[in-house]
This record gives sequence, C-alpha cells and structure tokens, in this order.
Amino acid sequence: MGLLHESHECALGVCRKMFEDESARWSGARHPSMVRQTVCAAFPGVRAPACTTVSLNVWGNLMTAIHAGAAALPRVRFAVRFLLLAVLAGLAGCANRPPAAVLDPVPDRVAVSAGQPTKAASGARSLTLFAVTNRERDGDGFDSGRARTLTYERYRLSIPASHKPAAIEYPSTHPDPEKAMTVRERRRLDQRSMVAAIVAQPGFDGTVGLFVHGFNYRYQEGVFRLAQMAADSRSKAMPVLFSWPSEGALSGYLADRDAVLFSRDDLVSLMAALSETGKVRQILLFGHSMGGFLIMESVRQLRLTDRGDVLDKLSVVLAAPDIDADLFRRQMDVIGRLRSPLVLLVSPQDEALAASSLLSGARPRVGRLDVEDPKVRETARAYGVLVVDITSLDAPDGLGHDRYASLAALAPQIGALGRPGAATPTDVGAFILDAAGQVVASPFTVAGRILSPR
Repeated sequence: MGLLHESHECALGVCRKMFEDESARWSGARHPSMVRQTVCAAFPGVRAPACTTVSLNVWGNLMTAIHAGAAALPRVRFAVRFLLLAVLAGLAGCANRPPAAVLDPVPDRVAVSAGQPTKAASGARSLTLFAVTNRERDGDGFDSGRARTLTYERYRLSIPASHKPAAIEYPSTHPDPEKAMTVRERRRLDQRSMVAAIVAQPGFDGTVGLFVHGFNYRYQEGVFRLAQMAADSRSKAMPVLFSWPSEGALSGYLADRDAVLFSRDDLVSLMAALSETGKVRQILLFGHSMGGFLIMESVRQLRLTDRGDVLDKLSVVLAAPDIDADLFRRQMDVIGRLRSPLVLLVSPQDEALAASSLLSGARPRVGRLDVEDPKVRETARAYGVLVVDITSLDAPDGLGHDRYASLAALAPQIGALGRPGAATPTDVGAFILDAAGQVVASPFTVAGRILSPR
C-alpha cells in the first residue's frame, strides 16, 4: 500500500494521542496499553474484507466512545472523525473487489480451466434481470463518471445449484457454472425496448422490483447483489437495478452523496417510464444505505411535481437507510402518506451507520432507529411508516449493515403474517423481526405481502 499506508499510520498516531488524552480525562483512567490487532473500517458499503493490522487498540476504544456518548466531547469527536478518515484511506486498496470482467457473457458450455474439456452447469437456475445506469462507460464496463444519458441492459444469469442464501458466488477468470453465478447473456437496450421486454417476460405478474444500491458500490456488484436477492426470494417481481455513479471506494463518501443528488432526475425518469404502461401495476422500490437517500429525494421530487400516477404504484422499502433523521422527517413532510406505507428496515447495532453518524456530526441515522423508543413508534404512526428491526438477521459484512441480503431467503415464512398476534397488512408503527423471519420477507415481497397488495 506504500505511501498511502505510511500516511494513514502517521495519522493514526496523531489520533491515538488525542483520543487517549481526552478519553482518559473523560473516564478518569488511561486506556490499556496498545496491542496489535486487526482494525476493520466500520463504514457503509464494506462488503468484502477490508482490513489492515496496526499497533493500537483504538478500534475498541472508538466504538466504546461512540456508544458511550463521545459526541459530548468536541475534541474526541474530531479525533474519531479524523481517525475514521485515516483508516478508510489506508483501507481503500485492501479489499478484493470483482472486476468488470465478471459481466462478460460465458457460453452455456464453458471451459472451467485452461486445457480442460468444456461442460454445462447441472441443476443451475436461469435468472433474467434488467439494469439501468447513469454511469459513464469504461470499455465494456462502467466507472464512476456521471453520464448525461441512461444506459439500459438485460442480463441472463445462471445460478448454481450450490448457491448459498445471502452469498454472492462471483465467477473466476475461468468460470465454473457449477460453483459460480455466471452471466450467460448481456444485451444493450433502449428505454422503450427494455419496458417492452419486462412486461413480455414469461410469468410477469405486473410487479417490478427496482433495487437502488448504496455507497461504495461498483456496477458489477450491483448486478450480482440483485441476482442474489432475486434468486433467494424466488419472487415473481421482475428485478431491475438502478446503478448510480458511486465512486466504488471507501474514500468516496462525500462524492457519493453528490452523485445521489445528481441521480435524482434519472431515477424519477425510470420510475415514470415503468409506470406509464398499464401492464406494470406495482413498483417495489427497494433501496439500501445511501440508495435510500436517493429514493427519498426522488419520491419527494415526484410529489413536488404532482406525479401521483407514479406514486400510487410505489411500495417503498429502505434497508439501513443512511439518512439524517431530521432530514427524513422533513422529506416525509413533503411526501406525506403513501398509498402503501413506507417500510424501514433498521438495526440499532448497525456499526457502519454508527461511523456515518459520527462523520456527520454525531447526528442519528434513520437506519439505526430503536423500535423500542416511544418517539420512534409515535413518529412512525404519524407518517404512516412501518419500522421493522432486523437485528436478528445475519449480516454478511460483519458490521450489521448488510442484513437485508439475508431477507430474501425468508420469503416462505411470510405466510405466518396472518396468524393471531402477527402484524397485519394494514399496520403501521414499529415491529421486531424474530429470528425465524416471521414478520418480514424478501425485499421484493415485503411491500406486497406486509402491505396491502393490489
């Protein structure tokens, strides 16, 4: 990692001194002597291992300070923010990320390694999804450049029989369809042909599942995450990805927030195009993390431009939304009650959003709401919002930020909603998902099953 590594080690040394001095004054005791340990960046969008080993125990101290109220100490707050930025900069090149080549189509019969005979995947399932992006093209892929026009694509993937729920099995240089999700077909479309292809898909029931990814996502990661969720849920909703121009880097947090605002008009345009055909009766709009911020801004824009025809088809689900709580209330003041109550999937134990909160002046994030808080319950009822605590679900990222990825596999349990004492389709307020997944199902069925279906 070279100079970048040296720079963040130096910054960590400065932060360590400030942090220990102020923390000792606050607690009345010095922290234990430093030991070598692995420090992982608790930040929205971390999905692959992104760690570095440094000679300090600051990570435990940092999270302790976050939860114990370090916001009351200005110098500690500054030190922690500076520390987070330094760690993130040092980690930016450490994660193993899938290259754009994972989207290259592989013939139905493919060599699993050089010199070996070809074979077809046995027991693999075929899955079709659509992707829309306002990213700039970079060869056969897309980068974080902000395009002035939208690009539309259709993908056909094979899902291996060995696929594990919530997991993404990326293909290697020599893809083995027996073990990895594999792109079989990739085709460029325009807006009109994409909408026509969606409604013409076999088994299409009038529902589109529109997924908006979060911070630190690359285009290919969004495609494969959507494939995972659609495969696990086995939903009939037609999966569509909207990929906005995230930097795809831990250091791009502020740039990503600008990219969200840049993308509002494009997401509105996509939703309007999907709703114009009478064959699309419902759009399940699902956003994760900063993607939730983009959704709220776009839905607000639909309300301000009097697009009730689009709003009436929306069922909105936000997972771990990285949105300032005060801003969310102001957005809801404009949006008002939707025909289908807005769903928030939250967890007070989301450490990634804890870091985001600290970087934002220690202001609370919507994705960390506590459903046991009477104020949260009262606000949820006032705005017609369904708040569901999903802390009991496993988080693939280890930080509690990607719990939504485990929801899709729970789709069959949604039938329990009709039992006595369970949440009814007309309920709003705050609820807790039990470990068996009896309250919330997959992202693309939760709004249709928990809320009033059309």
